[in-house]
Amino acid sequence: MDIHVMPNKSEADLTPEERWRVEHIKMHEQHRGHESMHMEMMLILIVTVIVSEVILITWKQRHYKSYQLITLFGMWIIPLGMCIRNLWWRFIFLWLVFSCITGLIVRKTVQRPMQGTTPRLVYKWFYFIYKLSYFLGIVGYFVMLATFFGLNLVFDVKPQVWMDCGLLFLFYGLYFGVLGRDVAEICADKMAAHIGYYNPGSMPTRTLDPNVCAVCGNKLLVSEHEEGVLENTYKLSCNHVFHEFCIRGWCIVGKKQICPYCKEKVDLKKMFHNPWEKPHVLYGQLLDWLRWLVAWQPVILFLVQGINWSLGLEIKES
Repeated sequence: MDIHVMPNKSEADLTPEERWRVEHIKMHEQHRGHESMHMEMMLILIVTVIVSEVILITWKQRHYKSYQLITLFGMWIIPLGMCIRNLWWRFIFLWLVFSCITGLIVRKTVQRPMQGTTPRLVYKWFYFIYKLSYFLGIVGYFVMLATFFGLNLVFDVKPQVWMDCGLLFLFYGLYFGVLGRDVAEICADKMAAHIGYYNPGSMPTRTLDPNVCAVCGNKLLVSEHEEGVLENTYKLSCNHVFHEFCIRGWCIVGKKQICPYCKEKVDLKKMFHNPWEKPHVLYGQLLDWLRWLVAWQPVILFLVQGINWSLGLEIKES
């Protein structure tokens, strides 16, 4: 029904369908004659995204450390700023709790002298964050999947409620999972270099005793063939032995696929005898894709808006 055939109707008397058509006609009137401007804005968006990707890839390849730190800073601050602007208090609270605990643990890694319990504390915290993020991501995925199949109707719940809940779990799992992995990698380098068994790009500065773990520097309580009460011992293909929890934290959480002592390549697939643990490796790679979305996409979109504004490519409200 055309809007012009109902002149005596006020906006409050319109049906939802008629109101939608009125808004649709207003939008067309507002954007009439702006086709060329839209094409220019789309071209600017495409070119800016391509150029930004080339710059980011080149930066990452040539100066990985600075790229890593800036990306981590963006991952940490940008979502907080968006949530403060929109008053999303739940995320702000969880962000503060995570940041306070992680800050205290990171502070322990830079203390000199470093306490003997610090490495295991660090790996336990980040490994907990890693497993928690994996669990939240899986829960969010299955909740969304259940909504698509209409299982929410069994519990008499609106699909929007379940979908919002699933997206929330999925976002929290992915976001804190990526953030935790990046901080864990920095902590792993600092701790291992300070202990002395691992130095990036050079040989170890200390000799590894047979009964000492090269990740945490503490003694091994059981051999690799014995069943431990609290923790087992794991031997790599290079015959160096570690606490199982330490080597898992080193390889999975810290993304180090080499032996902490001799730097021989580690086959992560051989570390997982339980088939349910194998998805953790793929999930760790999946988390890497979120960095661009959270840290760099808002910056790129803000840059595009700045270019459009400087060129006067803005649609004025009538």
